[in-house]
Amino acid sequence: MEALVGRSKTLNNGVAIPMLGLGVYEAGAGDETYQAVSMALEVGYRHIDTAKIYGNEADVGRAIAASALKRSELYIVTKVWNSDQGYDETLRACEQSLIKLGLEYLDLYLIHWPKSEQRKETWRALERLEREKMCRSIGVSNYTIPHLQELLLTANTVPAINQVEFHPFLYQQALLAFCQEQGIALEAYSPLVRGQRFGDARLQAIAKKHDASPAQILIAWCLAHDVIVIPKSTKRDRIVENAQAITLTLDADDMTALDALNENFRTCWDPTTMP
Repeated sequence: MEALVGRSKTLNNGVAIPMLGLGVYEAGAGDETYQAVSMALEVGYRHIDTAKIYGNEADVGRAIAASALKRSELYIVTKVWNSDQGYDETLRACEQSLIKLGLEYLDLYLIHWPKSEQRKETWRALERLEREKMCRSIGVSNYTIPHLQELLLTANTVPAINQVEFHPFLYQQALLAFCQEQGIALEAYSPLVRGQRFGDARLQAIAKKHDASPAQILIAWCLAHDVIVIPKSTKRDRIVENAQAITLTLDADDMTALDALNENFRTCWDPTTMP
């Protein structure tokens, strides 16, 4: 899995992030998350994405500790949840996440949701955490263009990443373009549409053309748009299959067809409703 380990993107602060990682959203606390992360690390993943609200940070930490990998080889991400937003609260939340993960620093810390009353103070806390080297990079999640525009008016640090739901059926083209203009990397969660569009005939046709699975095509599409991608799975065969997508090349016709699948279909929450 050398290609998986080696393919990375340099963020706006010079830190490199592996383009493909393992997401553990809705992976059960305990052995399910521990085993999924352990398998992922074994087959070549180095980027693991969790969050306080997932309830499995400690299990990610156990898997990291049990691996033979050096800390410098890993890229670990977690997020501050709404109940911990605010300046002092965010500083404490980061410390708690580090304890659960068994780490001295995070590679990336994200605001999980643009909570209107506290997001400015939360970002100020993240800037301090980055200055104090508790986090190598900081960013946001579920931010729309207006949320980013508001943040950029007062921020001393431009977010390194905006993590959002992103796949051909929710092709957020304007958001992608805005982030690229501002030097913010876009990262896709739920890139596999939670399997809810695997049966789409157009997607299946492209998968058949490349002797690939629909999941691999969806991952390859994100990568072709220079979007970091974190598919979730707890099954070893799927974890391996998803990793193999990093070597898949889609042609211009494939990309045109996939781009045209957009139907603004969300499998998760809709941040456009948040003022």
